[in-house]
Parts: sequence; C-alpha cells; structure tokens
Amino acid sequence: MVAYNLYGSSDSSSVGNGALILTNPDAPTMITEVVSSRSATTITFTWLEGTKNGGAAVLDYRVSYDQSTGLYIDIASGIAQT
Repeated sequence: MVAYNLYGSSDSSSVGNGALILTNPDAPTMITEVVSSRSATTITFTWLEGTKNGGAAVLDYRVSYDQSTGLYIDIASGIAQT
C-alpha cells in the first residue's frame, strides 16, 4: 500500500515497516483484511496511518499487488481512510 500527499508518495509498505522519507508521508502499517466483509467482488482492509505525514495531510491511498514479478499493479486508488 502507498500513501499520497501534496509532496508525493510514500514507499510501498511492508509488514511491520513504514517509509522514512522526510517530505513524503510514511507508508501505512498494520494492514489487515476484514475477512467478515469479504465477498466474490469486494475485499475490505483496515490500516493505521504512518507516523509522519510529511507536513501535509494524506489525500488518499492506492492498493497494488505483485504476483512475484517485481511489478506492482494498481487495483484501487483514490481511497480515503474512514
């Protein structure tokens, strides 16, 4: 998962680790699927915002996946944390 703000995007988050870039936001952490909300066409996640936002509010999030190719494919963007 990647966080975006006015200054750019964070590094992709990894389990238990966030980005440490001074002008970009930290990557989201503690990403967890809400299994009880899963359907044939929908998945739901919860996460914690990174500790630092880089000096501007995070505007939205993008979810990507990698099928062991090293290339991330976006599956959702413009996501606001509620």
